[in-house]
Amino acid sequence: MTTPDIQTTTRRTVYVETYGCQMNAADTEIVLSVLGEDGYTPTDDLASADVVLLNTCSVRDNAEQRIHGRLTNIAWHKRQRPGMVVGVLGCMAERLRRKLVGDDSIVDVVVGPDEYRALPDLVRDAAGGTRGVAVKLSRVETYDDITPIRTEGISAWLSVMRGCDKFCTFCVVPFTRGRERSRSLDSIVREVEGLVGHGFREVTLLGQNVNSYRWEGRDFADLLAAVADVDAGLRVRYTTSHPQDMSDKLIETMASRRNICEYIHLPVQSGSNRVLRLMNRTYTVEHYLERIEAIDRAMPNAVLSTDIIAGFPTETEEDHRETLELIRRVGYDGAYMFKYSPRENTRAWSMGDDVPEETKGRRLQEIIDLQKEIAHERNQRRVGTVEEVLVEGPSKREDREWRGRTDGNQTVVFPHGDEQIGETIQVRIQRATSATLFGAPLDAEGRERFMPLEVVVAGA
Repeated sequence: MTTPDIQTTTRRTVYVETYGCQMNAADTEIVLSVLGEDGYTPTDDLASADVVLLNTCSVRDNAEQRIHGRLTNIAWHKRQRPGMVVGVLGCMAERLRRKLVGDDSIVDVVVGPDEYRALPDLVRDAAGGTRGVAVKLSRVETYDDITPIRTEGISAWLSVMRGCDKFCTFCVVPFTRGRERSRSLDSIVREVEGLVGHGFREVTLLGQNVNSYRWEGRDFADLLAAVADVDAGLRVRYTTSHPQDMSDKLIETMASRRNICEYIHLPVQSGSNRVLRLMNRTYTVEHYLERIEAIDRAMPNAVLSTDIIAGFPTETEEDHRETLELIRRVGYDGAYMFKYSPRENTRAWSMGDDVPEETKGRRLQEIIDLQKEIAHERNQRRVGTVEEVLVEGPSKREDREWRGRTDGNQTVVFPHGDEQIGETIQVRIQRATSATLFGAPLDAEGRERFMPLEVVVAGA
């Protein structure tokens, strides 16, 4: 029995696994569009795919280690089908291009975030036995003219800019994704109009530092207003923000339109001014807290989340205590919390990694424990309130229950009725954990349509 060759297969298929941030998820949709124009159909079956692509992340070391482990697994499939082309895309491709195409590697194609247009030619060359690498960073590429292939019909991720100019000392993004460049405002609005026409009910505007968006004299607040004005029934979100660019104009724009979700992810990274200077975060704790106060004045019910790094080089116990104090003072609804991971080519790499792993682990656990306690307490305040929830589908643990999200991006679980996916409904919150709200949908008269959920339900 002969193995089918990619060049003779009539129906070519591509399998993509996406790792890392939402920007990578949006990039995968661009990749599928580029390859779709060349005759490839997406598949969920790795074993039978003609092309297997891993869209990667380099922000933390464990993300890269997962990719190395996954390639070992894919090697078995490639031995079964020698015609299979294997590619590594994204940030890891740009950072480790030489290592990825070594003599003992199964990788045929390595493509950086700004070279996805080259994929069809590189895949064809690889099918003929020639490995290909395309990782050049661009000052102009935004994929503005490419319509992403989206398979999910409720919420869409929409990239409005690429790259980053902040050069935080711990971050590889400026080196793997290049400098900031923004898409045209008009093209973004047209894409949103198309999404609304196809039934999408929520859009999230994406950028490494999305609120530094600039296009022909218009800033991110202008873009956010233009997107929100496309359809008053469309929920509009964005991520990720930098505290330096969280302007009064942006806060006022959010408060002025009901369909702009009052959820802000505002990474602080550390509560120590000394550490923030070493991180090159370009703001102080005092400035950050002033921005939080401005948000609270304009949107008292805004939901806040953040990023925290534990164990940055030279971090002391006093620095750590200041971070805990900032977490208490702000009272975040959620947080992404990590141990510091040294990355080559960053300025922090030269600082060394002098905080012992055991100390990093302890500090991280203290941050997690505190944040979990705060989130639980804040969620208890929502018990008895009525939340507007976008129905997303069955809960992860119980098919007879729905799962949805509030305006503040919080997960809500409620009994399954005649609601439709994509519908926005009113739900009265009956109980809460630190991560999930549980409630009952209301009828037109504001009455609960179901008995309270059983306390034994553990989560979404």
